[in-house]
Amino acid sequence: MSITNTPTSSNFIQNIINEDQKTNKYGQRVHTRFPPEPNGYLHIGHAKSICLNFGLAREYGGLCNLRFDDTNPSKEEVEYVDSIQEDVKWLGFSWDDRMFYASDYFERLYQYAVKLITLGKAYVCDLTAQQMREYRGNLTEPGKDSPYRSRSVEENLALFQGMKNGEFPDGSRVLRAKIDMASPNLTMRDPVLYRIMRAHHHRTGDQWCIYPMYDYAHPLSDAIEGITHSICTLEFEDHRPLYDWVLQDWESPEKPQQTEFARLNLTNTVMSKRKLRTLVEKGLVSGWDDPRMPTISGLRRRGYTPESIRDFCERIGVAKSNSTVDIALLEHCIREDLNVNAARAMTVLQPLKVVLTNYPEGQVEELDAENNPENEQMGTRKIAFSRVLYIEQDDFMENPSKKYFRLSPGKEVRLKYAYIIKCEEVIKDEQGQVIELRCTYDPETKSGAGTSTKKVKGVLHWASAEHAVDAEVRLYEYLLTNEEEEESDSDDFIAKLNPNSLVVRQAKAEPSLANVAGGERYQFLRQGFFVADPDSKPGKPVFNRIVGLRDSWAKVQKEG
Repeated sequence: MSITNTPTSSNFIQNIINEDQKTNKYGQRVHTRFPPEPNGYLHIGHAKSICLNFGLAREYGGLCNLRFDDTNPSKEEVEYVDSIQEDVKWLGFSWDDRMFYASDYFERLYQYAVKLITLGKAYVCDLTAQQMREYRGNLTEPGKDSPYRSRSVEENLALFQGMKNGEFPDGSRVLRAKIDMASPNLTMRDPVLYRIMRAHHHRTGDQWCIYPMYDYAHPLSDAIEGITHSICTLEFEDHRPLYDWVLQDWESPEKPQQTEFARLNLTNTVMSKRKLRTLVEKGLVSGWDDPRMPTISGLRRRGYTPESIRDFCERIGVAKSNSTVDIALLEHCIREDLNVNAARAMTVLQPLKVVLTNYPEGQVEELDAENNPENEQMGTRKIAFSRVLYIEQDDFMENPSKKYFRLSPGKEVRLKYAYIIKCEEVIKDEQGQVIELRCTYDPETKSGAGTSTKKVKGVLHWASAEHAVDAEVRLYEYLLTNEEEEESDSDDFIAKLNPNSLVVRQAKAEPSLANVAGGERYQFLRQGFFVADPDSKPGKPVFNRIVGLRDSWAKVQKEG
């Protein structure tokens, strides 16, 4: 997989569209749709579908609808509808006046079901859910007909009307398609088209107590909207014959075409919406926008940019078979973006006090620091330097190894943008923990002054104790300890959650970060890329680590 921005060759879906245009199948029209269920927040896998559907429409000068598949009111909320709209807009796509709901078509879907009953293609069934599973058969054994399959058209029409009028209890009856109980495709063994469900709908209220199933509502919604290419993920491949069957008697001769592509699987990540909901409901994360979540809102709060996610979706491409993408590629995309666009800053995550014993008391210097060495247009800033400083605890070792080039007793290091210092004395508390270092600085070694030829191997970041801002820094790691996502329907994946996926540090940051606004991104020198969290308040910034500095994906590509 290339990590360049070179345009890729057309994918198989584009090839299908190109062929359709050659044959004038849809009169040169390209009309796609993104049809999320409003039963949770969108995740990175949905971002792939958003970029594909809206991107194809944009590429071919066509249209793309945003349509909510709101056919299961027991799990749907307005909160999810709002979040989905926000996510699509944030990714850089718009739908203008083409936002629809499956519920817009409930009356038409009902009337079409009546038509199917009249044609002898649908019937009301009284089997329980368990009985239907037993009658369905399996991959090696055909199913058997429901005893209610032979009901007359008149009886089915009356019962279906009764279902609509609320005359029967929830779950007591369903409307099924009459197809083939011996079909080798289990999806075609008389699937359910409607079920009884007394649940308040966020748009239609209590008007309906029967709701269409996805496999029935989806193709009809596509047809009503004039969709040409209905692009679904691979798990719907077996449902394509049902998609076509539902549309056989539809009024328009021009039918949408379903095409399946591989969904996105990402290492170290939970991608099941059901499992993500479990994490939220059990309080294992702070919410749908927790920065550890692969939701688009979580990635946004984590500090990912829409540009980096679109780049990621472009690089992984569109395939016909499922595979798992290394999360390192997603991290590479955000590093590549922020390396050029994020300002640099110095923040000490685990402060250790350093006193420069030969630096004049009360003196403060303003030093020049570049905001981004990769982007000169971002200019420079001033940072304060004084007698008492903070460095990282990990940047001092009392008994260092030979290859340790940071600070240790009697050794010298350079403070970034400042001077070379030497450790003269180590102060410990009653427990023997190092709490302070007494050092001297060499006034002839000021960065940029050119008055000294002294060289040292270690360069440390720091913060002036007098000027530093107290900052909360949240260090995020992968949600799962193992690379592969747990695919079972059980909650066993909870045992694989990383107990160290969030570590909070009370840090010392340079004063330029005191009043950051939520969403501002930085590279903290030697630490990684960070974003100001919405929890930030004036004088009390909160930062989330987006990603570390090490680019494992670029390393893998380099090594071949």
